[in-house]
Amino acid sequence: MNPSIRRKLERISERFSEVTALLAESETQADQNRFRDLGREYAQLEPLMACYDRYRDAERDLAAAEEMLTDPEMEALAREEMARASDRRSELEPEVYRLLVPPDPDDQRNVFLEVRAGTGGAEAALFAGDLLRMYLRYAEIMKWQVEQIAESPGELGGYKEVVVRIIGQGVFSRLKFEPGAHRVQRVPETESQGRVHTSACTVAVLPEADTIDSVAINPSELRIDTYRSSGAGGQHVNKTDSAIRITHLPSGIVVECQEERSQHKNRARAMALLQARLLSQARETQASEQSRSRRLQVGSGDRSERIRTYNFPQNRLTDHRINLTLYKLDEIMTGQLDQVIDPLLQEYEAEQLTAMLNG
Repeated sequence: MNPSIRRKLERISERFSEVTALLAESETQADQNRFRDLGREYAQLEPLMACYDRYRDAERDLAAAEEMLTDPEMEALAREEMARASDRRSELEPEVYRLLVPPDPDDQRNVFLEVRAGTGGAEAALFAGDLLRMYLRYAEIMKWQVEQIAESPGELGGYKEVVVRIIGQGVFSRLKFEPGAHRVQRVPETESQGRVHTSACTVAVLPEADTIDSVAINPSELRIDTYRSSGAGGQHVNKTDSAIRITHLPSGIVVECQEERSQHKNRARAMALLQARLLSQARETQASEQSRSRRLQVGSGDRSERIRTYNFPQNRLTDHRINLTLYKLDEIMTGQLDQVIDPLLQEYEAEQLTAMLNG
């Protein structure tokens, strides 16, 4: 184990012992606010300390087995125990590292997922529809709920723009690496010569704001318009002007919601989306000074700006941020996204750990 990581773990272990002792004191228990804060700290540190204790147990078992090597009669048993202890230590070390990375405060939030067609016209809109289906299937696998917020259909299918709200456990933690330009290479259905075309879509993933860290919105800075839904038809088409468009005048941000029959519900959903976009804008401004945040920019939707390429003729997906290439595009498009998300999460945790140790 890296010596600097061990020193940090020992400091955390001392703090954990201190927090444990404080929670047992009657004075702490009488102060509800302090007791709550210490309880949260304990809950955050306990999984790391439990794993680190198992790691140290494996180290002690290994050291004890090494001492047994001096006895010829115990050498075979000692070597078996050394192998077992060494394997346990090797298995536990990456878990200790993972738990050492502080959790993202937004990881458990619901999200607004936005997909927009970029360069490529009708084919880009069709791909936007494919991307949305991929995310919806992943949400189904993860047992998340999905609510439609707004959509603008493409001329030949798919979407010029579509926004959904995804609700569930750890949604942002799994989808926070999806923002950016997604490039597709394939033969469009409208291509008579069989030539491969390149198009692009942009994806944004906005953690849902709450009352604790929300951005204040002045009602006088809003322009609210009502209109009739322009959906493709069917039982959910609004027969009244119940769709809502809200413009935040200072920022120019425009949000819409047309999926509910009730104007009141559409207004509430549109306000929630506006809140999330303003919060995301504030955070992006703050993070613009950090070079790493560039990787998560949505971009303009141009083909040359991309975080990921979907090459259908070769059944290949490439994530350019970590040089990940998988020849399983057919599986991934059916919602099998963990094989892409897990390597991104591992890279993110490694970066966080490095930054923490160098900070």
